[in-house]
Amino acid sequence: MDQVDDYHGTMVADPYRWLEDPETPESKAWIAARQQESRAFLDAIPEREAIEQRLAKLWNFPRWSAPSRRGHNLFFSKNDGLQNQAVVYVTSGAVSEARVLLDPNTLTADGTMALGDMKASRDGTLVAYALSTAGSDWVEWHVREVATGRDREDVLRWSKFSSASWLPDGSGFYYSRYPEPKEGQSLRGVNRNQHLCFHRLGTLQSADKVVYERTDEPDWGFSGEVTEDGRFLVIPSWVGTDSRNRVFFKHLDAPDAPVQALFTAFDASFDFLGNEGELFYFRTDHEAPRSKIVAVNLHHPEPQHWRTVVPQGAGTIADARMAGGKLAVLVMESVKHRLFLHETSGALLRELVLPGSGTVGALSTRPRDAEIYFSFTSFTTPASVWRHNVNSGDTTCWAQPPSVPDPKRFVTEQVTYTSKDGTAIPMYLVHRADVQRGANAPVLLYGYGGFNIPIMPAFSVANLAWLEMGGIYAQPALRGGSEFGEEWHQAGMLQRKQNVFDDFIGAAEWLIREGWSSAGRIAINGGSNGGLLVGACMTQRPELFGACLPAVGVMDMLRFHKFTIGWAWVPEYGSADDAAMFPVLRAYSPLHNLKAGAHYPATLVFTADHDDRVVPAHSFKFTAALQAAQGGDAPCLIRIETKAGHGAGTPTAKAIEEAADRLAFLVRIFGMSGF
Repeated sequence: MDQVDDYHGTMVADPYRWLEDPETPESKAWIAARQQESRAFLDAIPEREAIEQRLAKLWNFPRWSAPSRRGHNLFFSKNDGLQNQAVVYVTSGAVSEARVLLDPNTLTADGTMALGDMKASRDGTLVAYALSTAGSDWVEWHVREVATGRDREDVLRWSKFSSASWLPDGSGFYYSRYPEPKEGQSLRGVNRNQHLCFHRLGTLQSADKVVYERTDEPDWGFSGEVTEDGRFLVIPSWVGTDSRNRVFFKHLDAPDAPVQALFTAFDASFDFLGNEGELFYFRTDHEAPRSKIVAVNLHHPEPQHWRTVVPQGAGTIADARMAGGKLAVLVMESVKHRLFLHETSGALLRELVLPGSGTVGALSTRPRDAEIYFSFTSFTTPASVWRHNVNSGDTTCWAQPPSVPDPKRFVTEQVTYTSKDGTAIPMYLVHRADVQRGANAPVLLYGYGGFNIPIMPAFSVANLAWLEMGGIYAQPALRGGSEFGEEWHQAGMLQRKQNVFDDFIGAAEWLIREGWSSAGRIAINGGSNGGLLVGACMTQRPELFGACLPAVGVMDMLRFHKFTIGWAWVPEYGSADDAAMFPVLRAYSPLHNLKAGAHYPATLVFTADHDDRVVPAHSFKFTAALQAAQGGDAPCLIRIETKAGHGAGTPTAKAIEEAADRLAFLVRIFGMSGF
């Protein structure tokens, strides 16, 4: 179709614009044909069935979340192994006495309804929980009685990117929502004008009070957190994915108290940790790109009056929580975690001894409780859950899955290579102990590089299967993430986004130069912003890779901001509406840099029909353009998952099937033997 757009005097063709609407007969026919094409290819791979069977066997082990305590009740989730969704349990005594509180597997036959966030009331007698259908970001809030397991009549719709925070008396909670979208636009329409609401139990959503909104600033988003003492409502406000934010607050002891500004300069990030009366604690990167912790008096919130509690150090403060009157501080150093405990005065009490070198999951604490729960994982060890007692200093294992892989079979090493501009980039290599340099082993190179998100060591069943088959897994710490603070993030965003692609390309070049692999044996993989990474690198250096696996990627950098929450990424990417940023985006947009007749690597694109974060049109248009441009013999396919979204809440059965397709594709392309 002859769609041509004028970008500041430059005419850009968009021949596959029609694929942006998946409901037209033409789009449905294209989707069906591509699905049939990819299934025919994947199902014909002899090794696929054995790979799926091995994945199912490896996946079948119990997994726990770090628990949280409210009142006398302890809440946690557990997946016995192959359950599609984790089950929520509650106990007021021993873990062995826990009972099922919420089982999402009973809500649909195929496991496609998933639990999003869940927050218990202060006394632990009620939980507000959010359900997502078929992978959508939209959630529906419900309220369940813990004692009876019965749901109340409260149902709240059109909420996304929201948590819940209860009043101390359990009479209601704060949450965020958007206006109801127009009919037929719930998965594609733009999401703006989020507002913070209060829901009083037993009332209809239509009666919910809007606590704070900014009709003059439709791009501002809001959340609400009630302080532990119940005196204040803290209201962080953000603009898209910008790491900077504003903070407002409201006194709760006066019903009509106004919302007041605390930090509005929009010059840094502020993460509220807790309070001691009118003294508030924040983690911030204000004049500290690797973050610090400060104490702020509400009566004198200006920076010159702050008290630095934990100063910026050599590592990056990744997270912090108040626990038992102390501060648990999680620090990233050399792309691994360390965990410290400080007094609120700043004095260091101790460093907690972790089970090894790896990643600490979410810290689960309460400001007045002496318990700190956290998970720990590495590339070759599934997540275990640990409990630390602030008063005694004891750390004990709370839940430990069986040792899925034999640790002695695998080696994890960290190397450093130099990117195009001379920047040193650390990278993890994980492989079987018998895989050595010079063997020309196949490599799965994974990256993300954006949005201030660190990519840390983590256990993956699919990656374990890849290692068992003799593959190498490589994971570099690309610029754009937060591995080394805000400066590392800024070095990979906006006009500097090309640095991220250079870092990833540099990783592949190092693997070849050091004798680990060769160009035709390297596969690149990434999802979302990582899908953009794969798309950009395969169009810039197609000869460098043997296979490409872009998943739910942002492939159209000129129109991404016109769908759902895409506008929120403008602080990270810029916008083609900006004459200065248009040529930057045009220069690396995967969709717009495919060249007719070029020989592209074997490619399997992944997307899902209910992805309302990165809409599937990105992958549809890129695949159509790639298939038209391909001048070589390598297959260019797309796998379109049904009743699934951007990734969160994917049922275990679907996750196994997708991983089997991905690994089978690599086995076929690289001529591997599989299992």
